[in-house]
Amino acid sequence: MDTALFSPRATSRRTGAAAWLPALFVLFLLAAAFGPARGAAFAAPAEAKSPASAPAAAASVTSDLPPFAANLFQGNFGQARSAEARELAPGDRLVLRLWGDRNYDGVVTVTDAGDIELQDLGAVPVAGLAQAQVAEAIRSKLSASGVENVQVYVSPMDGRPVSVFVTGFVMKPGRYNGAPSDSVLAFLDRAGGIDPRRGSYRTIRLLRGGAEMGSFDLYPFALKGALPLVRLQDGDTIVVGEKGPAVSASGEIRNAARFEFRKGEATGAKLAEMADPLATASHASIVGTRNGAPFNLYLPLREFRTLPLADGDRVEFLADTPGDTIMVEVQGAIRGASRFPLKRTARLRDVQQYIAVDADRADLTGLYIKRRSVAARQKRAIEDALRRLEESSFTATSASPEEAQIRNHEAEMIGKFAEKARNVTPEGIVVVGSGGKVADIALEDGDVIVIPEKSDVVLVTGEVVMPQAIVWNGDKRLKDYVRGAGGYTNRADTGTILLVRPNGEVFRTADTTIAAGDQLLVLPRVDSKNLQTVKDMSQILYQIAVATKVVIGL
Repeated sequence: MDTALFSPRATSRRTGAAAWLPALFVLFLLAAAFGPARGAAFAAPAEAKSPASAPAAAASVTSDLPPFAANLFQGNFGQARSAEARELAPGDRLVLRLWGDRNYDGVVTVTDAGDIELQDLGAVPVAGLAQAQVAEAIRSKLSASGVENVQVYVSPMDGRPVSVFVTGFVMKPGRYNGAPSDSVLAFLDRAGGIDPRRGSYRTIRLLRGGAEMGSFDLYPFALKGALPLVRLQDGDTIVVGEKGPAVSASGEIRNAARFEFRKGEATGAKLAEMADPLATASHASIVGTRNGAPFNLYLPLREFRTLPLADGDRVEFLADTPGDTIMVEVQGAIRGASRFPLKRTARLRDVQQYIAVDADRADLTGLYIKRRSVAARQKRAIEDALRRLEESSFTATSASPEEAQIRNHEAEMIGKFAEKARNVTPEGIVVVGSGGKVADIALEDGDVIVIPEKSDVVLVTGEVVMPQAIVWNGDKRLKDYVRGAGGYTNRADTGTILLVRPNGEVFRTADTTIAAGDQLLVLPRVDSKNLQTVKDMSQILYQIAVATKVVIGL
């Protein structure tokens, strides 16, 4: 630090300058107001807006999907390789020596066709081979020509590394070293890859001495592994262009990504070719902008293929064509097939004739159906009830500190209860039998028909000391089964005991006869000073017990 700043002389100079400081301040304000409009005389240097330095945040994002082919740049191509492991490309020169039945000592060059020419042998394909594999390729060629006793020595002549500039829309523009045979992809990888927001994966130019030597498109490589071989020279420049029109694709496809198109080439057919829709995809939903206004369209795939697309479009491929058949599964006491394809209009009776049951074990009166749509509705009903319970708990007011403490305790209890309740998975049981008769209901795709096995026990679960199965006896009553399970716990609600029949029917046990195969569910008691909370939580416990045949604790 300059100690003169604290000397008396420096202090005096600052005091003397105080008279003209206001004038400098006025000039500074004028410069800030007019400098940028008139020139750069008083303005701070503007940040360069070249492709390599413009901030990525300024770029618009088509969607949250990554660009197609972005996964190429994970550092795997940019890794340095030994000279023996580098692949040959047109223009590479090799020192070749043969001795034995055939002698040769000289330099050979890989032609544009990817071959090396050997006298009396013809062309030997070597492009794409590692330099260590070339000797074996030459031996194979000699052997095919009847020449066996030959020793082969191959060495790269151009082992000196080259320095290549990588610029444009890349993550880390700069100068990178590599081998002349390294691919353009390797140098792009060393530069951190293409900027996923602004860079083009389809317009990459190679400049040499100011002249364009070639252009590269990474999509053929990402899709089919096709990448042109080119020999780089010291001082070459690789330039990544600006991203072209892009369309996002998601849904029933194998390649969910943001796809880039050349100008005028964005069509539904081109997008489908790259996105690769699944066999289930039947329609496409298109969301975008046309002439400054929102644009939405929904088309069958055959019509979508002829649709022109625009930059920023979002396309979702959907399975929206109902089939003519459904698949139904059968579980339980069966002997034959367990899956049946049926017409969409099929009813339960249509499939019953095809189900081979074990007559000795099957309880046909206990037949029920597990249905996904019912399970989803049960899940939503439980979630809605939990949400109302939490809202009433968290928004309740307190008249005193003691009441506030009680409210906090209840809110904590409700939070833990809700966390458990949200983890339950309803079975979606549809009761189709009652009084020994089974209703002939319409079936849905994914239905599971359950034919339970006959049982001689009664299962006692929930708030009992030892949940277990107890042998059924016609003389036993509810208290006998509870006593056999060790009695009630101190958390049991002895007034809310549910009886679940094998066919899924649910009753309260007060006036219901207990039969073999039944399940007794003893629900927990809700301890709360708030009657509404007790009612709400009891209702949720009841819903969960009916939907899952399981009692969750508080």
